[in-house]
Amino acid sequence: MSVVTFLGIYFVRVAGIDLAVVGAAFLLENVLRGALSPLFGALSDRVGRRALLIPAAGVTAVALPCFLLVSGPASLFAWSMAIGVAGAVNMPVASALLLDLAPPERRQAVLALNYTVMSVAYTLGVTPAGYVAERSYAVLAGMSAVGFLTVALLYYLALRSPLPLEAARQSGVLRETVSAFTDRTFLLFASLAVVFPLSMGLVVIASPIFGAELGLGEGYIGLVLGGNSIIVAALAVPVATRIEPSGPFRMLGASALLVAAALACYALVPGAAAALLIGTVVFSFGELVFSSAVPAAIARLAPAGRRGAYQGAWALVGSFAMGSALVLSSALREALGWPGAWLAYAGLALAAAAALFTLRERLLRASQNA
Repeated sequence: MSVVTFLGIYFVRVAGIDLAVVGAAFLLENVLRGALSPLFGALSDRVGRRALLIPAAGVTAVALPCFLLVSGPASLFAWSMAIGVAGAVNMPVASALLLDLAPPERRQAVLALNYTVMSVAYTLGVTPAGYVAERSYAVLAGMSAVGFLTVALLYYLALRSPLPLEAARQSGVLRETVSAFTDRTFLLFASLAVVFPLSMGLVVIASPIFGAELGLGEGYIGLVLGGNSIIVAALAVPVATRIEPSGPFRMLGASALLVAAALACYALVPGAAAALLIGTVVFSFGELVFSSAVPAAIARLAPAGRRGAYQGAWALVGSFAMGSALVLSSALREALGWPGAWLAYAGLALAAAAALFTLRERLLRASQNA
């Protein structure tokens, strides 16, 4: 993500591609990733996680640095498709593996610990990556290749012993792939929780372009986003441990409320530097909850043996939401300007917060039945 944070700026400024086209390419990547995620998640329920994770990490190590070869819309869309296919394996299967290894009563704390490690890594990556990007995107590409080659090697070394895999009825991979989308409770929850990956896309992908257009440098943008990760790294595990006994649905309404406040700060705080800083800090406190509570909730809703399929279904929703962030931002910026766009997003998050507060007991009961 320390690389992806600056790719929107690269494609617009260096490759000279229109922002709307860049947004469409990010959307294509995320839609493709999401569309294939349920299939790969369900397949991993059948063949195991190891057989998919190692090749996917290797493919990503080769494909991600190829952003340097992008020179126009055609090559941009080709690159986006390659990244989307690789990501369709990485996201749901890695999440399912982590949930396989976590004791059921400690899933939210384990997810928070994992998110803390990723936040620390993002902090260590995004701040120097911003300064590297100002000088050489080629070096940034090399960093991404080394990173994913390391991931592939670690998977190979760490996943050699037998891994737990929950048994399921053998109903066919295709039927398992679509099983979550016939679950009305999952669909209800996903329709509300979609605000969280959308907001993540806005902060990680759209807000750097917002800041750059208002004159902020990549170095400052990276520093602010790195600060977000420091907050999450410091507090994610204590927060998750504290709220876990009440279930993952209890605090999601409050999390969405903080997301709404953060997006409103981007619109209302005077000065681009202060708006980006304050909005991102407020967003961090909402992220402390939803980063672990949402995947834990999806795990609670999944029937036995369908963990990979349900994580894949959520990856589809999340990928579409994150991928649409830049497209929506481009369209709303043209129609309303940046302040109007941020306020529209804040209103959407506020509506989701009200619904999540209202339905939290219903969702908890449904997850217990599942």
